[in-house]
Amino acid sequence: MKARYILFAASALGLAGCSANTGMNTAATTSAVPTLELAATGETVPVGTVARDAADDPAIWRNPDDPAKSLVIGTDKRAGLYVFGMDGSKKSFLPEGELNNVDLREVMIDGRKTVLVGASIRNDLNNAHIGLYRLEADSAELNLLGKFPAGAGEAYGFCFGQDSGDEVFAYMITKAGNVRELKLSFAMGVPNATIMREHKLTTQPEGCVVDDRTGRLYVGEENAAIWMYDLDADPFVPQRFADVNGRELVADVEGLALAPTGANGGYLVASSQGDNAYVLYDLVTGAYVNRFRLVDGLVDGTSETDGIEVMLGDFGPQYPDGLMVVQDGDNGNQTQNFKYVSWRKVLEALEGSE
Repeated sequence: MKARYILFAASALGLAGCSANTGMNTAATTSAVPTLELAATGETVPVGTVARDAADDPAIWRNPDDPAKSLVIGTDKRAGLYVFGMDGSKKSFLPEGELNNVDLREVMIDGRKTVLVGASIRNDLNNAHIGLYRLEADSAELNLLGKFPAGAGEAYGFCFGQDSGDEVFAYMITKAGNVRELKLSFAMGVPNATIMREHKLTTQPEGCVVDDRTGRLYVGEENAAIWMYDLDADPFVPQRFADVNGRELVADVEGLALAPTGANGGYLVASSQGDNAYVLYDLVTGAYVNRFRLVDGLVDGTSETDGIEVMLGDFGPQYPDGLMVVQDGDNGNQTQNFKYVSWRKVLEALEGSE
């Protein structure tokens, strides 16, 4: 198979097939591993859906010209897509019905630099669809580019990947366990999505993220493991990256995010939903690094987190080294929302624990 990504260093990952469900009681399991405690710096306004599990997954767009005007896209999986400002205010809302995960990449469409936003559409529970949108940075609004079939099954997790030639791929994760790759094209400015290949995990996955530097897709099988797919390899089968072991990582494993450094270094960050924590792994070796929780501070802490996102870089005085956004499953007497975390605080906590 022709290489689509520039690969750098091979990590010490064990080969694996598909894992069976661990059968953990996620509500009762608590990790015994020491866990750092941090506080979030800010939060978004609550989403509109009341009395239901609603807020789910975020994506971050960093404004390189004015970082303080960067934007966060967040899903209300019962209703649609929000765009939030760095102060947590609602900038816009696009009603789309049932959806789940969201991601973005900057691409060229018909000669125009475009912030492309994608989401897993769940309005048809028997057939998955991808929604593609253009984020208008000046107005903070999303405009629909189209909705595209993504194979059989209920749409669930979703993420983008972009190779060294700037080709864009979408990864649809179905509730039944399918990990499906679609190639996107934009001939004459018209989007299209073509299914390329797929693999089926044994039990339910959701969170996914692609490291564009190394061509690796990470997928969380909620009660079993985090898997790594080498997108340059054929066949399309995963290696086990980390176990859901009830210690460092407690079922369900939900959102996944990257904090990349250098050619292939940095962290994979996972939401350990079963004990309300966030776990960091070394991207090169796969080794466990540390874990932390968000406790009450300037804003309330988080629990039962689904989606997470991390983006490094300057986001203004409160977030000088990067921004982490996490879904909060219990926002007190308000509906669910998203919390903003300064990545500098995470790094300082890691350094202080050494």
